[in-house]
Amino acid sequence: MPELLPTTMKDIAEHFGVSIATVSRSLNGSDRVNAEKRRLICDYAHEHNFYPNDIAKSLRNSKRAPIKVIGVIVPEFAHYYFSTILNGIEAAATKRGFRIIATTSRESYENEVRICQMFEAHQVCGVIVSQAKETMKFDHFKSLVDRGIPIVFYDRICTGIEASLVVVDDYQGAFAATTYLVSTGCHRIAYYGMRGNTVLGRNRFNGYRDALIKAGIEPDPSLVYVCDNRDDAERITPDVLKRQDRPDGFFCVNDDTAIGVMYTAKHAGFNVPEDVSVCGFTNGQRSVACDPQLTTVEQRGEKVGEEAATILMNKVEGLSPKNKIEKKVVRTRLVVRGSTRGGEKNNE
Repeated sequence: MPELLPTTMKDIAEHFGVSIATVSRSLNGSDRVNAEKRRLICDYAHEHNFYPNDIAKSLRNSKRAPIKVIGVIVPEFAHYYFSTILNGIEAAATKRGFRIIATTSRESYENEVRICQMFEAHQVCGVIVSQAKETMKFDHFKSLVDRGIPIVFYDRICTGIEASLVVVDDYQGAFAATTYLVSTGCHRIAYYGMRGNTVLGRNRFNGYRDALIKAGIEPDPSLVYVCDNRDDAERITPDVLKRQDRPDGFFCVNDDTAIGVMYTAKHAGFNVPEDVSVCGFTNGQRSVACDPQLTTVEQRGEKVGEEAATILMNKVEGLSPKNKIEKKVVRTRLVVRGSTRGGEKNNE
């Protein structure tokens, strides 16, 4: 199958039988072009995913060596973990003379597709991305690869595309957290996990389940809940705590969810950790801003970002083959604090 090339201003000019200068003026909103013609040209450009390549234009006008630009997609900027990953990418890129374009999908498949199309049009040298929760189709990623633009996935990886990836050891982190809860006397541990069927979600659930089995505790499916944010945790936890066989511990897929559980338990009259132990996964700033402070699994986001950027830049600079699939696993660390029994006595 022949490779599809991106739409150019020359293509648009030939379609309308006008000069490239007329296309350029239309896209820049010049009133030197008839308003109706200008509208038709702009609509056609939008329909064919053409974006004026401002970066390329600035590089052509520069007497310096071309600036290398990496496109980065994070699911959400506000999340502490993703912001630390972005810090790691930017620090590693700056050291080697690369710039980044940081964007957010806001967990939307459609936004993710549009961003990838923009990256293609701007001819970024590579893309670093964590897949949106909504994403179930991967043609937009395949299009980047087909055009020779290397991709490195982090955190939420895409199983439909052969590409390099950087992940934390989600399985071992969940296994260690659940094992610790059992060691402190918890025997009915609820699991609050992610929506969808992501590799990350499966690994964390498997770590939780296997730790119970190793401890001789039969996993109880009724203690497994789809809940990965604070609002949902505060909504469902009151009923969970009203069960006659209520859990005495919670392992949550992220810190915000864990803090929601802890807040709800305390307002329902339970003592944390005497009655209910709570453990999260991230080790963000909020984990030490709550009372008691949260026991959690540290993900080391900056290290993830540095590793992802290094893999990509090595491909761009020819230090490793573009088609070489690399996998880096960043180790996690259990940080014990006051939300679990015995944690009050631990000092980091």
